[in-house]
Amino acid sequence: MKKSLTTLIILCLGFSLLTASAATTTAAPASQTNPGQQMAQTLSMITGVAISPLMGVSAVGAWQWWEAKTPEQKARLAWYANPLFWIPALLLVGACALKDSAGIALPPLVKKPFDVAETIEHKVSGLVATGAFVPIAASIFHASSPGNGASLSSLGFAAIDLSWLYNALMVPFAMVAFFIVFLASNAINILILISPFGAVDAALKAFRTTIIASVAITSFANPWVGAAWALILILFSWLIAGWSFRLSHFGLSFIWDFVTRRWNRFKPDPIVNKMFLGRKIDYVPARTYGRLSRDEKGNLVLKYRRWLVLAERTLTLPATQYAAGKGVFFSEILQLDGDNSRIALLLPPRYRGHEYELVAIYGLDGVRDTGLLAAWSWIKMMFGFKTPTTA
Repeated sequence: MKKSLTTLIILCLGFSLLTASAATTTAAPASQTNPGQQMAQTLSMITGVAISPLMGVSAVGAWQWWEAKTPEQKARLAWYANPLFWIPALLLVGACALKDSAGIALPPLVKKPFDVAETIEHKVSGLVATGAFVPIAASIFHASSPGNGASLSSLGFAAIDLSWLYNALMVPFAMVAFFIVFLASNAINILILISPFGAVDAALKAFRTTIIASVAITSFANPWVGAAWALILILFSWLIAGWSFRLSHFGLSFIWDFVTRRWNRFKPDPIVNKMFLGRKIDYVPARTYGRLSRDEKGNLVLKYRRWLVLAERTLTLPATQYAAGKGVFFSEILQLDGDNSRIALLLPPRYRGHEYELVAIYGLDGVRDTGLLAAWSWIKMMFGFKTPTTA
């Protein structure tokens, strides 16, 4: 285990050094500002881009292209400053903004497919920005930058270029900071996706836009104030990183199942199946992803890994009766407490139509309608129509 961990650390350090070296040779020449201001501005820029990757990367690219005055300067710009990238990207951002402005008036069934497309775009652009934009943007020190060796020149080491060391330290930090802020931003996207109310969607989008604007305004007003505000956002994103990760994974699983219509080719496993915890139980947070099975005592147990990769843990669910809940978009496993029921587990949409199979696998107490299906069953019962019997 220690050998594997050491190898992983060496590989990560090597990747950081190579990335920093490549970014140093491909990035545009640094401005005449001192290294401290460059670091402050870069921190603000990376934080803002992490909140909305496509808009941030395209806006930074357009700004750098506008600031480059000569053909030689434009030729040295990074890929995201090419008009072939940032013009279509900004048009796509404008289309999303137009969709959001009309979102309150649109019915949820019409608007949600566009929200799904925007969520997929947000994830893809975030992954691309993490690997292709952040290393270049974070490599703020260059061999040709005035002042790189100023602090060493007085000691007789003016010929030593330590820009690679600065970048090797800055790039990994920037990528981690970008990722945790991106997780928080992506959680907002998932909340927008699962919200059934247009007004809530608009409020969440306005909140996200306000945060982006605050990062840009504070950075332009004073680089140090902008950096301080960016650090506050990074710290807050770090504190909610676990919640953001679980919500993001929850949303990604649901989006994948809906887009691919996975329920048409899915069959539950006769022993263990993957699902999400529906609420906090014994200090294990809601939306924890794990594998549900029966132990040797007949108890329902959920085996899970924190962050999906850490050591496996086991949660034993309360010893009581459970039933399968059938919904319009997804199903659940309900914990029965007399005449009342509570959500115990959330099933991804791939389980739609397989509720009776889960009853047989886990020995559940039948299938019950939930959500909109329960309301529809109640309406049919009130008007004297027959309702399906539970297993």
